[in-house]
Amino acid sequence: MAKRAVITGMGVVSPNGIGKDAFCRAILAGNSGVKRISRFDTGNLPVQIAGEITDFDEFAWIDARERKHVSRAVPLAIAATHEALIDAGLDPEVITMDEKREIGVMLGTGGGAQEFSEEQYRHYFQGSVKQASLFSIPSGTMGTLSSEVSMRFGFRGFSHVFTTGCTSSTDALGYALRQIQFGTLPVLLTGGVDVPLAPGIMKGFCLMKIMTPSWNHDPQRGSRPFSQDRDGFVVAEGSWMFVLEEYEHARARGAHIYAEIAGYGSTCEAFHRVRLAECGEEPARAISLAMNEAGVTPSDIGYVNLHGTSTQLNDRIETRALKLALGQHARSTPMSALKSQIGHPQGASGAAGVAATLVAMHHSQIPPTINLDNPDPDCDLDYVPDAGRRHEIEHAVCNCIAFGSKNSALLLRRIT
Repeated sequence: MAKRAVITGMGVVSPNGIGKDAFCRAILAGNSGVKRISRFDTGNLPVQIAGEITDFDEFAWIDARERKHVSRAVPLAIAATHEALIDAGLDPEVITMDEKREIGVMLGTGGGAQEFSEEQYRHYFQGSVKQASLFSIPSGTMGTLSSEVSMRFGFRGFSHVFTTGCTSSTDALGYALRQIQFGTLPVLLTGGVDVPLAPGIMKGFCLMKIMTPSWNHDPQRGSRPFSQDRDGFVVAEGSWMFVLEEYEHARARGAHIYAEIAGYGSTCEAFHRVRLAECGEEPARAISLAMNEAGVTPSDIGYVNLHGTSTQLNDRIETRALKLALGQHARSTPMSALKSQIGHPQGASGAAGVAATLVAMHHSQIPPTINLDNPDPDCDLDYVPDAGRRHEIEHAVCNCIAFGSKNSALLLRRIT
């Protein structure tokens, strides 16, 4: 019989709250973390807003000398990991070496080191090579992110990074689940981090015409999933990390359990680099696979955390996929889109959605989809608009969709 995997710790660095408690208060209140970009000059960009984290002290987690050699994603991931460990009752200062050999890291990111690489190449091509980092190449790879977390805390289990686009952290959590089930390791640090805020990255998204150019004057209203007047997403940064633990291991040490990850499903439409197939069948099948593994039916689902990017195509087809996956229960199942509050943190979005779902389950309150003041007739499900709602949740789906026709979903179960 497969072992069970439970979440016993959570750490958050988000545009609308640093620390899990601040994040919890913000999302339940529907507070937006979207603002005008302050980190670089956006004067030549049509989009000048983002889910930027402006009050995070990087140097509380990494010294100034080392910061020159790593992506901003590294201190974000380290901070969220530290909080998750403390929250789980695993003080990194007292974990023994034998215990560290039994702890792995499995992290998801879409392009977590890209902003670092962009900065380094700017030094190269502008002739300021002396300012470039000696570690430009190793630190510019995605794999370095989990290594930096492992090195910071001394974890000796495997150290892996998943990078599957916007499903990256959902897939990292899904494969972490598999490692627990197989008995590979009893404890994993898993989740996601992404920092896609850099001029070149922003220009690339603008070239694709998938970000909203319409809300530079009113940033907090820019991310508006399922609204008829949506015209693109708002890019965001952040890190959401979890301690995932084998159930009996967690019980033996008296750990607090947020929820069980009871199912994971992933599919590929094999359709297009960036477009979704209109039918919605493969996103629906990923959700069904997660439900089937958990042994639940559509009538058991009490909440869906949506991918909800605020693009015309994604929101419409995700709505269609939910109708296929949940059937007649789709219209009576409350759902919400966290990206309406924080923007789109790319490969970290699945982990962000899991964090929001844990908050909803723990507080029996669904965070709202804000800015939904002009509903799209084609998006006609219960997205819990504008204000949160009291609701008991036993089972929840966390849904993600990525470039390259990828679809992934997790099924969370509350343990009482």
